[in-house]
Amino acid sequence: MSQVFEEDGKVVPVTVVEIEPNVVVQVRTKEKDGYEAVQVGTGTKKVKNIKKPQKGHYKDLGNFKVLKEFKNLKLEIKNWSVGQTIDASVFAIGDKVRVTGMSKGKGFAGVMKRHGFHGMPHSHGHHHVARHGGSIGQRFPQHTLKGMRMAGRMGYDKVTVRGLKIVRVDVENGLLAVKGAVPGNKGGLVIVQTQ
Repeated sequence: MSQVFEEDGKVVPVTVVEIEPNVVVQVRTKEKDGYEAVQVGTGTKKVKNIKKPQKGHYKDLGNFKVLKEFKNLKLEIKNWSVGQTIDASVFAIGDKVRVTGMSKGKGFAGVMKRHGFHGMPHSHGHHHVARHGGSIGQRFPQHTLKGMRMAGRMGYDKVTVRGLKIVRVDVENGLLAVKGAVPGNKGGLVIVQTQ
C-alpha cells in the first residue's frame, strides 16, 4: 500500500496493483459452447513445463502461468477476438471496481482468534481451559452439528471487495492505484473488474 495526494491536498490511501498484459486465449459462444465467456491468459511459465495440449490451446500466443474464464461480461462477446491484449488502459480515473483475491492465510487458529470467542473465566475452578471453545452440544442428537464453530485453518478464502475507486492509472508501466485495501498478500494474484 501507498498514499497519493489529491489536488485539494487530501491524502488518499491506495493499493498499487500491477496490471500484466492479459491476452484473450479463447472466446466461448452460445452456438459452439452453450454459454458466453472469454478465457484470458496472463503471466509467463517456463517453456519446459508446458504440455502439448496446452501449447495447442495457446496457439503461439505465449506461455501463460494463469488461465481464467470470465462469464457474464457487460460487453458483447462479438467485440472480443483471440490474441487481443487487455492492459491498464481499459480503466479510467474515477471508475468503481471490485477486486477479488485470496485473503492472507493465517494457519491453524483457535476459536478465540478465528471466531472471536471470549474464552473461559480465569478463576473459580477453571484450570487449563482459558482459551478453549467450551461445550459443543448436548445429549441429543448425540453428534456434533454441522457448522459448529471450532478451531481450524483460518484465512486463504476467496474474498471480493466492492466499490473501490481508481485514483491513478499509469498505462506505460501497467500500474493502477486503487483507493483502499485489496485482499491478499504482497505479490498475490487479484482480479480487477469494473462494476
